[in-house]
Amino acid sequence: MTDEAPPVITATGLVKRFGGRPVVSGVDLVVPQGMIYGVLGPNGAGKTTTLRMLLGIIEPDSGERTLLGHRHPRDASDRVGYLPEERGLYPAMKAREAIAFMGALRGLPWKEGRARAQQLLENTGLGHAADEKIRKLSKGMAQLVQLLGSVVHQPDLLVLDEPFSGLDPVNQERLEALILGERDRGATVLFSTHVMAHAQRLCDRLAIIAGGRRRFEGTVAEARGTLPQQVHYVPHFPNDDLARHLPPDARRDGDGWRFELPHDGIEALLKRLIDAGYGISGLSIERPGLHEAFVRIVGQAALEQAA
Repeated sequence: MTDEAPPVITATGLVKRFGGRPVVSGVDLVVPQGMIYGVLGPNGAGKTTTLRMLLGIIEPDSGERTLLGHRHPRDASDRVGYLPEERGLYPAMKAREAIAFMGALRGLPWKEGRARAQQLLENTGLGHAADEKIRKLSKGMAQLVQLLGSVVHQPDLLVLDEPFSGLDPVNQERLEALILGERDRGATVLFSTHVMAHAQRLCDRLAIIAGGRRRFEGTVAEARGTLPQQVHYVPHFPNDDLARHLPPDARRDGDGWRFELPHDGIEALLKRLIDAGYGISGLSIERPGLHEAFVRIVGQAALEQAA
């Protein structure tokens, strides 16, 4: 990606209501070229509706969007790979043919599609399943086959709606590797999820949506930076009087204590603890994870409402 490259997706003020109820309420997005971009949010946040508006599957009630330079997203459909949240393949098709078929829908010649499908299956450790019918595959393997069908035509943009849902850890790793491989190939990847671990590992940038509104946009590091760093301190000689020497927010954590990094740094506090005879058995300073930042940004009330 270069600084001059236009964004793959832009959206301004997207609004969508169903039955008079607002589902998306003025979402703005800019997805740069060549990045893995995550749309995060609790269940019911409006993620799927937002993706469908960006792809032109449904029309917004108001707002504008462009996709790969087109104001009408469907004009660029052959350059897009899409894995919807609701999966579906013809159960009587063999895995290789199902992938080739999905490529043919995007203009890929059948013979080339079958060859690419075989290679993709082998690359993801599923070469043995090429001639298996979809109905004989496990749920996770069938889901990966559908994903391979979304990338077989080598799209410029890959859009995945909750792609990790229902996958076991092995297939989750395969999916993560495939997403990284698509970015390395030069594609832009946009995916939605409510599982922070995948987003923290994969995303170059992300947006957090809750209640139909965008609450944050930036890098994973910037999201985690919305919370102060945490100190985990384990004394060498603990006793019941230790708590009064620690910051007011200190709380027990296993054999030690956890608290926010003081504004004036950790050095003065450590000196007091050493001088008081508690010593240091363990010490670490950690940036909170994306999950903690997500909870802070979204708010506990919004999470409880989604649940």
